[in-house]
Amino acid sequence: MNDQSPYDPLEYSNLTINLVRELMSRGPYRLPLSNSFSGPGVYALFYSGNHEAYQKFTSPDASKPLYVGKAVLPGARKGGAAGQGSKTSLHGRIKEHVQSIVAAENLDIADFTCRYLVVVPLWITMAERFLIEHYKPAWNLCIEGFGLHDPGSGRRLGEASWWDTLHPGRKWAGKQAHVKTINSALIRLKKFQEGIIPELEDPESES
Repeated sequence: MNDQSPYDPLEYSNLTINLVRELMSRGPYRLPLSNSFSGPGVYALFYSGNHEAYQKFTSPDASKPLYVGKAVLPGARKGGAAGQGSKTSLHGRIKEHVQSIVAAENLDIADFTCRYLVVVPLWITMAERFLIEHYKPAWNLCIEGFGLHDPGSGRRLGEASWWDTLHPGRKWAGKQAHVKTINSALIRLKKFQEGIIPELEDPESES
């Protein structure tokens, strides 16, 4: 857009910039979070550890997310009331991620920080999409599976995700079929570093 073009605050690129700027002005906060809070929204996780696979993705200044996600109000997908502001869905989602990192055999929660932003429900899904498109986080677009929930005893016969292959430790994931290998996960991550974004196996399953 040149200097003579009219400014449209609702243009996609402007919405993206505003959302990213606002999120990145919050925190960063050490994990686990010390205080609870209410409401849905979006968040970003940052890594500053020494895991060999992530040396290109470390971000001590919390400027380059390893993972971004969203948390919607309970019942939102089924037309639930948008005004249930007392629910702690965003805080609870981040807490779930802390548990996954703690369970992993080769990750340390002390190496992670978080930024989060409570968002009006209407914008949450779009806000998450903005962040993924803007930052291209490795755990969203390459080593996916971090945000998965325990599928339940009747559905555990599926294949373990890339994340659970590279970071074993979640008990429920250990009961799944391990077809992928750590070496193939590292090759996949190396290609991602070179700008090759792999096809996601099930991009909607983590929400």
